[in-house]
Amino acid sequence: MPPTIHSHVLENGLAVVAQPMDWLESAAFTLLVPAGCAHDPVDRLGLANFVCEMVQRGCGSRDSRRFVEDLENLGVDRSANASVAHSSFSAAAPANHLFDALAIFADLVRQPHLPEDQLDDGRLVCVQELRALEDDLAHKLMLTLRSQWYPDPWGRSVYGTIEALAAISADDVRRFHANRFIPNGAILGVAGRFDWEELKGRVKSAFGDWAEVDTPVIEEKASSGKHVHQDHESNQTHVGIALPGVAYCNEKYYEARAAVGVLSDGMSSRLFTEVREKRGLCYTVYALCHSLKDRGSVLCYAGTSADRAQETLDVMLAEIYRLKEGIETQELDRHKARIKSSLIMQQESSPARSSALAADWYHLGRAQSIEEIRHVIESMPVEAVNRFLADHPLDEFMTATLGPTPLEVPGGVS
Repeated sequence: MPPTIHSHVLENGLAVVAQPMDWLESAAFTLLVPAGCAHDPVDRLGLANFVCEMVQRGCGSRDSRRFVEDLENLGVDRSANASVAHSSFSAAAPANHLFDALAIFADLVRQPHLPEDQLDDGRLVCVQELRALEDDLAHKLMLTLRSQWYPDPWGRSVYGTIEALAAISADDVRRFHANRFIPNGAILGVAGRFDWEELKGRVKSAFGDWAEVDTPVIEEKASSGKHVHQDHESNQTHVGIALPGVAYCNEKYYEARAAVGVLSDGMSSRLFTEVREKRGLCYTVYALCHSLKDRGSVLCYAGTSADRAQETLDVMLAEIYRLKEGIETQELDRHKARIKSSLIMQQESSPARSSALAADWYHLGRAQSIEEIRHVIESMPVEAVNRFLADHPLDEFMTATLGPTPLEVPGGVS
């Protein structure tokens, strides 16, 4: 029998979705709160990431040092980050410490100290993260690509700007926390060894009286849709391509994922074979499906030498265009094998499974079992993928490049 997936929504809107994995000795949770950078004021870009940093500097009865020590004494492996839609807090621990860790994170999101005397320390962390992009130009380029492709605020970078970070005050931090660290729209995904009824009771005790907050509708601004080049004196050029895709909630998502998998998954994929292996044009190349809640895209990247950048872009586009001719059965079979392998790995990882449960609930309003996904993948015929490609040709695109000289871009959206 497939593992049972439980779900429960508290009266305040917090959704709990959980899968017991009794064969594990660990348990993990992923807590998503609707406090992403899409909610940053336009003159305070980077505020969500700043607040995500500040809430970890003491909460409840614990100062900053005690917060860290208590989690370490429980053997908790934790992470936190802000994205466009959420601030995410994840923790994994031995199963017998799950509820103690969850209680600490309840204090973190509900009763953070937000110490004003550590505001400049938190600001410095955020500034260093922003400046670190200059040492990771591939990441910087892909942030630019997303900002040009998606309408604002959905294409924003969480890192903000130096000027905006400098302007953020303690009042800004407190106000953002009060307005966005809220239960309505929050999701708690849990996976590992635990008892569902006990978990449900603990969650109600820790979060049940968390008060809802009314939230305004986000207003979108049209995307630029323009090819963009960033000058950078270097022997290298970074190339990004964005194309229309489908959202994770779309019924054709797995057909789209299979097509992109043939294009990019593994060393037998078309991009790797044609761009890197046969022609030696670049040191890395990939394509992936990227999904927001209601829209998706295909994002491609290559890092290459400046003198071979134009040929790299041309060959990438040629391989993308060639997809409309369809894929072969053996290509789809390789993709299926890779997907099934990743699903098997997820069965052995409580952190990966808790993250997947929370993401499913956000995108689909329900959680998919691994068995359900495996069935969809295994039963997918090559004809279905080719029909999808015929109905969704990758004709329009936008590019972003970073390097010493702009590239010539045929066609596209601009």
